[in-house]
Amino acid sequence: MNKFLLMLLLGMGPIAVAQHQHHEGMQMPANAKPTADTTKPMDHSMHAGMNMGQKGDMNLVNYGLTMDTTMGMTHSLSRNLSMNRNGSGTSWHPDNTPMYAYMSKPSGSKWSYMLHYTIYLRYTSQNANHPQKRGHGQQLGAPNWFMGMAQRKVGKRGLVQVRAMLSLDPLTVGNGGYPLLFQTGETYKGQPLIDKQHPHDLISELSVSYSHAFSKDIDLYGYAGYPGEPALGPPAFMHRISSFNNPDAPLSHHWQDASHILFGVGTVGFRYKWVKLEGSTFKGREPDENRYNFDTPKFDSYSYRLSVNPSPSLALQFSQGFLHKPEEAHPDENITRTTASILHSKGFGAGRYVTSALVWGRNSHDGQGENSFLAESSFQVDKLAFYGRYENVTKSAEELGLYQPASSTEIGRIAKDQPFIINNLTLGINYRVAQTHSTDLVLGAQITGSMPDNSLETFYGKTPVSGEIYLRLSPSLMTMRSMNH
Repeated sequence: MNKFLLMLLLGMGPIAVAQHQHHEGMQMPANAKPTADTTKPMDHSMHAGMNMGQKGDMNLVNYGLTMDTTMGMTHSLSRNLSMNRNGSGTSWHPDNTPMYAYMSKPSGSKWSYMLHYTIYLRYTSQNANHPQKRGHGQQLGAPNWFMGMAQRKVGKRGLVQVRAMLSLDPLTVGNGGYPLLFQTGETYKGQPLIDKQHPHDLISELSVSYSHAFSKDIDLYGYAGYPGEPALGPPAFMHRISSFNNPDAPLSHHWQDASHILFGVGTVGFRYKWVKLEGSTFKGREPDENRYNFDTPKFDSYSYRLSVNPSPSLALQFSQGFLHKPEEAHPDENITRTTASILHSKGFGAGRYVTSALVWGRNSHDGQGENSFLAESSFQVDKLAFYGRYENVTKSAEELGLYQPASSTEIGRIAKDQPFIINNLTLGINYRVAQTHSTDLVLGAQITGSMPDNSLETFYGKTPVSGEIYLRLSPSLMTMRSMNH
């Protein structure tokens, strides 16, 4: 397995970068003459001879344009869709979604390769204005992830893709994760992680998929991952362009997209034009505390998802999953997770775009349920980006570690299932300070104001404030070396 990963990543060579995150508008070189109307969508006959390179004459953003579907890489699960629509697992982004990644198609090879990654070197201080209260914590760490993909066409209608995703979080932020106020989910040393975000597994995805095109409007596909991501929820937060600039996981992660790493996933799906229906079976239990191993695969849970992309700027989904004992801290509790989301991407010219997401997620068990709401947006203006995230999450006293069971001397002050509403608002800004060899170095800062339930003031203080500064290393905006229509 280690040899496979090494060959996949090293075999990508001088790849050009395409991440499910920023694109910038299509920009013609000063000495070039337009050869096609770039204000209208291209049909597939206009794409012959499109070659991707590291330093291009033309910036590519899919603002109403479709990617090459006859040469090079297409969508992971369709020969007839833009690769910009790729989300994590088998999810969809809008076709206008910007991308940062390295991409390569060696001469004479039937395979195309792509590499995505993001590395944050950041200092974070949580609940900085209440150093004596819960959740106060500081860390100099480096959250990160890397994803490599290889794709080739099979015959006249088939498409195969293999994908590997890794994270060095266990080494760069520690097995106990990084400080994140009001975050909950998973365990460390047998104890629930509270006010901390858990690290992701070293091997976060190893998957293979096959898609068969019955026509340009109809695809049938299968996806298998160990680990992998089932058809449940929106694209995971690391892959959403609207989350690209924020190093922190959402507080609503375990209500919306926490199933993006599961050890045993099988998915089948059917696409008709701009509508997709898919179902998955998978292991419901989330990864254990050992971030370097492969958990025993099981197929004890299932989900379904309906995705609709009514226009190049929009991607909508509704999904529901029935998870068998997903939480280590609640080994006998099954969960029904229901999610809905709207993703939006729109360009405003070269180097300028806005991307946004609205996500709702609900976990239900034993006749009770907790809701989460997320709204995030990122506005890119050339080298400068402004972004924000608002969340409204309901968490129980037990999840926050505030449950005090009755004893012979004391009756618990807080009931186990007492709900607490938490509102979080993050605002940030960053600037690209350097760019070389299709790689960006970005300097950024953000501040988060938390507005929890009044009854939490005793534990966390009034209006906790958290902040961080960071350097981000990632691939540059994808470019095309040439276009020959």
